[in-house]
Amino acid sequence: MAEWTFLTHHAHVLLAIAGNPDATVRDIAAVVGISTRSALTILNDLENAGYLEREKRGRRNHYVLYQDRPLRHPANAAHTVDDLIRALLAIH
Repeated sequence: MAEWTFLTHHAHVLLAIAGNPDATVRDIAAVVGISTRSALTILNDLENAGYLEREKRGRRNHYVLYQDRPLRHPANAAHTVDDLIRALLAIH
């Protein structure tokens, strides 16, 4: 039986950043279970789509999530990134 998950790697990267906005790409990749190259590709996707911004802090990045942005799938567009984070990370 093939393995699958309910959330995409994009969602897992968002959640990793929500948990640690100062994480390195290597840290994010390790949390999600993907390569650093895949993590970078996803970070670029999320930044290009307006879901996050990278701020340089010395030699490292700090990630700012735009949590008011709607989820991309039409069936979930009434929900925001913040809704997803709160539901899955139990941040209240």
